[in-house]
Amino acid sequence: MGKWYENEKGEKIVMNCVMCKGTLENKNTTFMIELDNCIIIIKNVPSQVCKQCGEVTYSDEVAKQLEKLVNTVRNTITEITVINYTEKVA
Repeated sequence: MGKWYENEKGEKIVMNCVMCKGTLENKNTTFMIELDNCIIIIKNVPSQVCKQCGEVTYSDEVAKQLEKLVNTVRNTITEITVINYTEKVA
């Protein structure tokens, strides 16, 4: 099964990359998405990053929060919106 850790809810999280099976490490990254000719940038997102290939993955909880943040600003943005994840989720 590979390396794993327990998250704050006690769930076992696999620490191997789905792309290359490399080891994942916890890091904060920047999430970017383009919607209807607008760009949303969310900084300081808790992520798991592969040490070998650089693939970025998110926990289910972080993915849900990203979706909420994107949907919140989707109709209010002009061309570019930058959000700090840690300030909006905390």
